[in-house]
Amino acid sequence: MQYFRPGGIYFVGDAMPFFHDGVFHLFYLLDEEHHKAKNGLGGHQWAHATTTDLVHWTHHPLALAITKPDEGSICTGSVFFHAGQYYAWYATRTLERAQHLSLAVSADGINFCKTEPNPVAMPGSGYSPYHFRDPFMFQDPTTALFHLLITAELVDYPLTKRGGCLAHLVSDDLQTWRREEPFLLPGFDKEPECPDLFFWNGWYYLLFGNGLVTHYRMARQPLGPWLRPAIDRLDGNLACVMKTAAFTGNRRIGVAWIGTREHDKDEGRLQWGGQLVFRELVQFSDGTLGSCFPPELLPNAGAPLPLKFAGLLGHAELAEDAIVLNAPQGLAVGMLPEIPQNVRLTLQINPSENAAQFGLRLRGYGQFEGGYELSFYPAERLVKLHNEVIYGVAGLDQPFTLEIILAVDIIVVNIDKRRCLIIRCPEQHGEQLFF
Repeated sequence: MQYFRPGGIYFVGDAMPFFHDGVFHLFYLLDEEHHKAKNGLGGHQWAHATTTDLVHWTHHPLALAITKPDEGSICTGSVFFHAGQYYAWYATRTLERAQHLSLAVSADGINFCKTEPNPVAMPGSGYSPYHFRDPFMFQDPTTALFHLLITAELVDYPLTKRGGCLAHLVSDDLQTWRREEPFLLPGFDKEPECPDLFFWNGWYYLLFGNGLVTHYRMARQPLGPWLRPAIDRLDGNLACVMKTAAFTGNRRIGVAWIGTREHDKDEGRLQWGGQLVFRELVQFSDGTLGSCFPPELLPNAGAPLPLKFAGLLGHAELAEDAIVLNAPQGLAVGMLPEIPQNVRLTLQINPSENAAQFGLRLRGYGQFEGGYELSFYPAERLVKLHNEVIYGVAGLDQPFTLEIILAVDIIVVNIDKRRCLIIRCPEQHGEQLFF
């Protein structure tokens, strides 16, 4: 399921993972032609797959399908289990492009029935009718109250385009809902989308998207106050709309998507909808989060390849099982040839004291002529992969592990099992790995 897409004109949109009774449910938006269906309304429907081990998956019929003429899209939402019943909260985008909340229920988590009346909730006064979506439901363990967080926009906010917020509805019986003050007003120039709230090892976490990039906040209480960590992103910019669910063994699995290129052979923009991206969340001692590759979703690999190293410039040599580069005055470059297009690379990097910059060039060709550069800058705590950058990567001046997967036109990097970065690069197909 890593990098899965349905095929043909269909792609994966926002994922809505959910875990209950040993089963990991993956609901996701079935996207048709990159949000172009139904005259640009999306035409999204909820697809559904389940697993108990992240390896063997069962694909089910659509969990929520478009069944009414005025449904322009079944938008992102969340699933909640209570008192023997599954609640699937979602937003409906109408043909007039307005949005409202809807609800479907199920006894088995597979077959859902939409409830009436529909809509369950409307934006109401003070909120834009065109931004009321992505409902996420949770229950406060201290009060037993039920809470809904909704992507919304305040229409009379003092600052232009800064009124995007998470609207907040509260209920004590799952029937009657009352409106509270906004749950979060991050101050971004776009609405905070696709919220996700969970408790894990003493901390509450609130995830939300901004321009498809996932951010998070931390708190000791389920309703905040919310703290912004210094680095508040779980991945690079292209792992879009990550939402999470628990998994067996007190683990937390995140699921996002990476869009496809507008043109196969160039660097056109990524389109809406693409392939699934799975991550396993990592919790550090201070409560901040990182991510790594879930081991169950690593691609199958054959035996290690017998490769021959060649030094191209400066001090670059093979010493037993290590490649040694030493370039105090300039540049040193070494190379491994005949690297397959689909390959898993694992290595340990041991930087010397005051190392300023080092890295690899993937899918390289010629005499260091081209390829996709992966560069590490220890002093700046910065990692750059082609045209994508992540910041605040501590420990680059100490020994660390590096894992890289090249899969068709996707390159994904895991740094020390704590930070990930993904890009889509269909343009170059070189067979050399430069150091």
